Amino acid sequence: MNRKYKIACALTVLTLALSGCASKGKVEEAKPNPLPKLTQAKSLVPVFSQSVASTDEADPLRLRLDADNGVIFAINPKGEVEAYQGKQRLWQKNISKLGLSSGVEAKDGLVVVGNQKGQLFALDQATGETKWTAQLSGAILAPSLIHAGRVITVSNDGTVFAHEVETGKQAWTYNLPNVQFSLRGQAAPVALDARNVLIASANAYIYAIDAISGIPKMQRRVAVSEGRSDIQRLIDIDGEPVVAGQFVVTTSYQGQVTVLDLASQQVVWSEDASSIQRPEVKGNGVFVAQTDGKITAYEITTGNKLWENDQLLNRQLSNPVMLGNDLVVGDLDGVLHLLDPSTGEIIGRSKTSGEVRTLRVIDNQLYVATRKGAMSVWQNR
Repeated sequence: MNRKYKIACALTVLTLALSGCASKGKVEEAKPNPLPKLTQAKSLVPVFSQSVASTDEADPLRLRLDADNGVIFAINPKGEVEAYQGKQRLWQKNISKLGLSSGVEAKDGLVVVGNQKGQLFALDQATGETKWTAQLSGAILAPSLIHAGRVITVSNDGTVFAHEVETGKQAWTYNLPNVQFSLRGQAAPVALDARNVLIASANAYIYAIDAISGIPKMQRRVAVSEGRSDIQRLIDIDGEPVVAGQFVVTTSYQGQVTVLDLASQQVVWSEDASSIQRPEVKGNGVFVAQTDGKITAYEITTGNKLWENDQLLNRQLSNPVMLGNDLVVGDLDGVLHLLDPSTGEIIGRSKTSGEVRTLRVIDNQLYVATRKGAMSVWQNR
């Protein structure tokens, strides 16, 4: 039984488990906390917005935007990629009749996207013309990484692929360990240094791999599970690891937030926290949006809890990001919450359309993608 089938089984088992509970009595969903009243009313300024097709509510697609050389690249799950400079559309290309399922990676003159059939597309940034395509062994649900002359992509069957930036020729592959059950989704590769990349996996390990040769340099477990059933033991790392100086910060589902020292490859500290989102690191703070809606801040060298905010429980929070001096997180109603990173107090909010799936900050601007298909860029006042 291949890993793709096992992933489907995991979701089926979870569905049946919930259905079984419902048959014995009415199961009430946890209601999202109402929006807290604010003593301050700080908000963000919209810079750019564009609507594309929505994604299925149950699908984990995040459809991240990207920008390079002042040009914004957005993806439409129906199969289109668009480029904007300011509010002017430079080009629009329909590249896949089978749709698109990964976020955008734009660098070195390329725009790279993928679909659920494992097709990887590399487009010319200036024109949108397809420069090369490649066929991978599984669905592409996370953005690729362009690094050290390679396009690094992780397919959902656990295979890491590297292709040459210029030609699309496959340079190497690396197989992550097979797991019996995992969440549907995958953390994107991240750059570790000038030559190496970090890959996070469903078995709660992170791997450092030479981007040019494909030779593994490190593997380290960063979370453990205490669950009894297969579902309770799910411990995927679906949020990208964060490299912060000598440290790597990871979060895992039903696991821990962990800080690893790169020099010694030893865990500095680890605290119980369940999250499928990328953590944010700024200064001495590690900020985590947990699956239950709590936002927690830790001190990076000690793991001491600096603060915890539980005002947004069950609001299906996005990854947190730092925009200037504010910590920003999105929720299921399209609300962008602004928090004081030193205290965790909510100090403002703005509103977009649809459940916020990803946030990222590029050149001091906030890039937002929602399930409803609202792609937008914001900045501080």
